[in-house]
Amino acid sequence: MTRVVVGLSGGVDSSVAALLLKRQGHEVHGVFMDNWDAEDAYCTSAQDFQDARQVAEAIGIPLHKVSFADQYLERVFALFLAELRAGRTPNPDVLCNSEIKFRCFLDYAIALGGAKMATGHYCGNRLRSDGRTELIRAADQSKDQTYFLYRLSQEQVSQAVFPLGALQKSEVRRIAEEIGLPNARKKDSTGICFIGERPFREFLNRYLPKQPGGMVTPEGRVMGEHMGLMYYTLGQRSGLGIGGDKAGSGEPWFVGGKNIETNELIVVQGHDHPLLLQPTLRAKDCSWILGELPAEGRYTAKTRYRQQDAACTLRHVDGGVELDFDAAQWAVTPGQSMVLYQGDVCLGGGIIQ
Repeated sequence: MTRVVVGLSGGVDSSVAALLLKRQGHEVHGVFMDNWDAEDAYCTSAQDFQDARQVAEAIGIPLHKVSFADQYLERVFALFLAELRAGRTPNPDVLCNSEIKFRCFLDYAIALGGAKMATGHYCGNRLRSDGRTELIRAADQSKDQTYFLYRLSQEQVSQAVFPLGALQKSEVRRIAEEIGLPNARKKDSTGICFIGERPFREFLNRYLPKQPGGMVTPEGRVMGEHMGLMYYTLGQRSGLGIGGDKAGSGEPWFVGGKNIETNELIVVQGHDHPLLLQPTLRAKDCSWILGELPAEGRYTAKTRYRQQDAACTLRHVDGGVELDFDAAQWAVTPGQSMVLYQGDVCLGGGIIQ
């Protein structure tokens, strides 16, 4: 009997993952990770732990509780703040997966005697003929989470089990309801990894003081004042507070760029303004799941999670890669991740420059 250690978050996905592993005959242990120490009205950790405990009792598995709060602050949150200060838009969930869920938790799972670790992510892995392990997309394309896992190493991918990879989300809910799991109808978690959903500006203001500046058009016309460049991202439409403009086109306003030196937020009118359409991107700080840089050639890529694959050509450049897209991509955002695919295989990716 193989011991598999499952990250139990208190949500329905990880709960069903644990249930399926037990049905397969594994010796399953659950682990609840409490990685955010700050208690406030938005923190759901206490309730999530109670949900995880009830699920563990219902399934009949032991539940362990562990805190990686120090590691999270150092390896994820500090870098998140540093990127925001630099004017970029980071994705903390990507770092959280590679540094916490598949590093700290993996080490903990091995210390518990686990032969494998498991999560409720929607993705899969597959052994190749050369002995390496691929990360592959989930059957439920609307829930596929390979975008957030592209920084995993061979060691991490090969030691993981993804029980939900072949299931639709609706099927996961049905399984949970059939056996009466207490969280079968629980809302999916959103927001920053382990921090949750909360008013973004109010939360950031605790760590990054406001730095107001001009909100200007590309031609230099002042349209208002921003509260701090870290609060905005390329393509953002809401929260700009720009009223009617007689000289404008009447179309909605979007964030079109940032000028870090002058502390100015560049705003443009129209969803398809040229500043929001990029035919090429360069990515650095790349990570490749198979341990090697993909050959130059044709692939597809995503520059944000909720996006259809875009056909592109990859070229090698000093310190990273460059992608030329068949069609210009909307709001390609520095600090976000470019993730490269070949069919159903997630090859890896890098940070957009």
